Amino acid sequence: MKTPYLFRKLLHFFSLESELEDQDSVYEEIKKGGVFKGTNLWILIFAIIVASVGLNMNSTAVIIGAMLISPLMGPINGMGYSIATYDFELFKKSIKNFSFAILASLVASTTYFALSPVSTAHSELLARTSPTIYDVLIALFGGLAGIVAISSKQKGNVIPGVAIATALMPPLCTAGYGLASGQFDFFFGAIYLFTINTIFIALASVWISQLLKFPIRNIVDVGKKKKINSVITLVIVIVLLPSIFFGYKLVQQENFLQKANKYVSNVSIFEGNYLLKSDINAKSNKITLIYGGSTLTKNQKNKIIKKSTDFDIENVSILIEQGLSFSDMGDTNTELFKFKEQVVNLNNSLSKKNSEIDSILSRQKFGLTILSEIKTIFPEIKGCLYSESLNFNDTLKSPRMTPIVILSIESKIQEANKRKINNWLRQRLKKNNVKIYYE
Repeated sequence: MKTPYLFRKLLHFFSLESELEDQDSVYEEIKKGGVFKGTNLWILIFAIIVASVGLNMNSTAVIIGAMLISPLMGPINGMGYSIATYDFELFKKSIKNFSFAILASLVASTTYFALSPVSTAHSELLARTSPTIYDVLIALFGGLAGIVAISSKQKGNVIPGVAIATALMPPLCTAGYGLASGQFDFFFGAIYLFTINTIFIALASVWISQLLKFPIRNIVDVGKKKKINSVITLVIVIVLLPSIFFGYKLVQQENFLQKANKYVSNVSIFEGNYLLKSDINAKSNKITLIYGGSTLTKNQKNKIIKKSTDFDIENVSILIEQGLSFSDMGDTNTELFKFKEQVVNLNNSLSKKNSEIDSILSRQKFGLTILSEIKTIFPEIKGCLYSESLNFNDTLKSPRMTPIVILSIESKIQEANKRKINNWLRQRLKKNNVKIYYE
């Protein structure tokens, strides 16, 4: 009897029934939210202008403010609700109002960007031109949160939050920028993102409206229901497939960027040459490196390019250019020659210091190697600290480097075993002056 009781208890926590708004009230709220005239129309136009200014100035805070006052969610929820309840009259009104809202938004944003003296495409604007599968997930789950909030008595601050998350305003503004500047790739990318958000918010409204069993407003035969469901499925597939492809490309680009950054960091100093500037283009898999120092030979350039294989970078185009070159300036100037010599010496010293640091770091980690080897013989040893230090002694002319090993043990080790461990460590380290401690 315990399992059914616990299951019922769990269902009780997720139940929406006790918090549901009256179904007629929900219906009236959705109808009212989908109308664009008077107050709603003016709010929409003002919100579009605010969002356009935010994109123009690359201000995230202003864009968020515009999304908070945007009334675009209303007709989208109306479309989803009307499909779920087969209310074709409401569906037609929602489509009509939504189309009018899109047209008004495009006119407002295009006019603003046509008049604005600032025409640079900043990061906030560019982010709305390449939608991916992640935008689909944001729209779907944001839409689910929105329609659940509309259906509930406890709406709280969910609706404004959904407006921010699903970002309906910025894509329309970006589309307006594309029209105003004649960059139609911006326009189509932004409209596609807006379409994704619209369809999957509406789909979320359909699902929740059906789940909450809102009353069907018209009598519809089974054949027509199947036809409507088929159309919905077709639209989802048409919108979803390109976003999956763009999402895959985004993952590939992020992977390329990570590997390319590691590679660029590795070749920042190369045989007396210093990397002055680098440019990584993840979309075209291209890396441009500009060096300063001695003139790079063809063999040196090939070595730099070959190093990319160490970082598993595939199908990459690496362009190496010479920036500041000592040879181009000539060696007649004594001061310049001295400067060149100092740079080369500094580079050699830096490489030597880096090698010393690498050696110290590897010696510090040598304790892990000892532990992994000795545990197979003496499993009671649980930890190992390894270090090296100079041993100063009055009887010695110069200090000797002495290895120090501290072993952490779980239980007491017999003296005979300690002798075996001590002998093994001396042979392993090839030194007789090893200092061994147990704790």
